Amino acid sequence: MAVLRGVGGYKGAAPVVTLGNFDGLHVGHCSVLTQLVKRARALKCPSVLYTFDPHPLKVVAPKKSPRLLIDIEDKKGLIAAQSIDCLVLARFTAAFAAKHPREFVQSVIVKGLGAREVWVGRNYSFGKGRAGTVESLRELGIEYGFKVVVINETRRNGAVVSSSRIRTLVESGEVGKAEKLLGRPYSIKGRVVRGQEIGHEVGFPTANISVSSELTPGKGVYAALVSLGAKAYGKERAGETEIDAVVNIGNAPTFGGKAVTVEAHLLGFDKSIYGRRMRVSFLAKLRDERKFGSKEELAAQITRDLKKAKKYFR
Repeated sequence: MAVLRGVGGYKGAAPVVTLGNFDGLHVGHCSVLTQLVKRARALKCPSVLYTFDPHPLKVVAPKKSPRLLIDIEDKKGLIAAQSIDCLVLARFTAAFAAKHPREFVQSVIVKGLGAREVWVGRNYSFGKGRAGTVESLRELGIEYGFKVVVINETRRNGAVVSSSRIRTLVESGEVGKAEKLLGRPYSIKGRVVRGQEIGHEVGFPTANISVSSELTPGKGVYAALVSLGAKAYGKERAGETEIDAVVNIGNAPTFGGKAVTVEAHLLGFDKSIYGRRMRVSFLAKLRDERKFGSKEELAAQITRDLKKAKKYFR
């Protein structure tokens, strides 16, 4: 897959293009990309995904910007896995946000890519103040000679699969439900740092993780899989080790903690990993965080957590 930082570098034939944010690359996104690639191959032309970096709201309304489900490296890896021919990561700036809908279409879709088909969601908007709509895009398509295809929404349990729905599930700790909508476990990345070593005090040493991902699941104890190395999705994972783990997200109320931390107890693993990159993939929430009356009570509960977690490990 070719990765471009703007349409100026595109030199291919007239492609089938889809536009959007694609945060999380969930099952709805993947369904669309499968259809897009199939259509492009039928037309014997390239498939192109056009998206922005950073997310537009981080520029035009930072306070309203969502915490993203995946970073740009994971996004690239996941899109490549869908067999897209070209990914355009357009840099979103205040100047770009000021483009009127027609100007956006002229510069990106027509002159930049020379698109023959443009695939968008039902609620797609574009241009200054999000003034461009699907209907106006259709009208511009007739004028400039490209076809607009409106993508059907993917539904699960009667509701539309969306990035915002998945964020809500992750924030509330419902990682099992989030996995069904993502098509894979929700994961975060970070680096192992020194903590207060509370786990050592109760007989269950943990890796304290300085998280780089934007969205961390809600407080609680989780069954998880840990990958050391934390490469992006779709890239070579040589040298990574996947380990069963029980992860606590919270402020250690038993010990009077205040700051929220992420700590992983890695089963059957006792090597030093300070400074290592780590990916934590959440399988299920085991329980809420709670305060215990003693270290012994906490240790007994962790033993029960480990037993419960084993049914989720793969």
